[in-house]
Amino acid sequence: MSTRTIKVDTLARVEGEGALHLRIRDRRVEHAELRIFEPPRFFEAFLRERGFDEVPDIVARICGICPVAYQMSAVQAIEDAFGVTIDARVRALRQLLYCGEWIESHVLHMFMLHAPDFLGYDSAIEMARDDRELVESALQMKKAGNAIVRVVGGREIHPINVRAGGFFRAPAVGELRALREPLQRARDAAARSVRWAAGLEFPAFERDYEFVALRHDTEYPMNEGRIVSSAGIDTDAHGYEDHFEERQVAHSTALHSVIRERGPYLVGPLARLNLNAATLSPLARSLMADIGLALPCRNPFMSILARGLEVVHALDVAIGLIEGYQAPDPPHPDVAPRAGIGFGATEAPRGLLWHRYRFDDAGLVRAARIVPPTSQNQPTIEADLRELAQRLVDSPDDALRARCEQSIRNYDPCISCSTHFLRLEIERP
Repeated sequence: MSTRTIKVDTLARVEGEGALHLRIRDRRVEHAELRIFEPPRFFEAFLRERGFDEVPDIVARICGICPVAYQMSAVQAIEDAFGVTIDARVRALRQLLYCGEWIESHVLHMFMLHAPDFLGYDSAIEMARDDRELVESALQMKKAGNAIVRVVGGREIHPINVRAGGFFRAPAVGELRALREPLQRARDAAARSVRWAAGLEFPAFERDYEFVALRHDTEYPMNEGRIVSSAGIDTDAHGYEDHFEERQVAHSTALHSVIRERGPYLVGPLARLNLNAATLSPLARSLMADIGLALPCRNPFMSILARGLEVVHALDVAIGLIEGYQAPDPPHPDVAPRAGIGFGATEAPRGLLWHRYRFDDAGLVRAARIVPPTSQNQPTIEADLRELAQRLVDSPDDALRARCEQSIRNYDPCISCSTHFLRLEIERP
């Protein structure tokens, strides 16, 4: 009888810290755990007794990569609880802000975190020595996304301009028009990057996922929509808990989210693309056809293509929103608190992000619940690792390690905002 124990404690190129533990006995993978050991951050507890007007700024601190997503889900829930209807111009400005976050987050992941896996580099810095143009192009695209977040959100990291009902300040037309040319250049670069990514070598690996994402009648989902799945779920944010539940597992400080009576599911760019490709921008749809990406796509390694197409889409949408921009006046209505429960769901770069808040009649938070994308994907990541390790059970240790690390990075997991994740240790009998 032979046993291999693989422990991975420090993987670079993901946001956060955790560990991977695989146990292989007699060429069979017996055990696979993605261990999240960072201390709990208690944001849901921090929110209790806070005023509703403090919530958007507090939840933005949950993540430095996707603060806009947390703010957008939060303000939706606040407005839902208080019966606030937002102006169409506020809605458009929020969508523009979200475009900025998708662009900067996706480009960061694609080129700085994920591309080195496909090209055989340990880091983007090492990759840049051989392909400076590729990395510089990526940085320019990310800079364009950052600029949107700065102008609309007030600053690039942890925006401060978002509030219930709208914004503290609406950007002037000239401020946004100044972004148009850089965004057009970024869109051209993004289209080239999709074609580049299509030429990467993808491992032959597929699983039969249940995809979950928002769906909007006329738009590719970003800031609103119904929660749907490839196996028939169709509900609004109020019905989320009827279909999904979180479970505590001993090896993770992050909860595992599953579909009731069915199990793991997948959220994120690949799920959105599979469920909503028909509402991509015309340029993104054309590119998808050009590179021959057929749906359904069940290969998680191809998530880099989904991200690339979403970058093109977000740039297309952002340019259109800027060209048609009219400043909301006033930038927000007066918001009167009342006792109630509110729900919000948006599409963070990494997938569905759901919030629920209970307020008292003074607008103080009495209870909060936040379900981030990575906790929803964590059981699916573990399932991928079990099957992938089984297929590669006879591979050398280095090859198995590299592929497992790449598999985790397919999901761009946001464990936290730090930069190290896994270290590999192998014990052989």
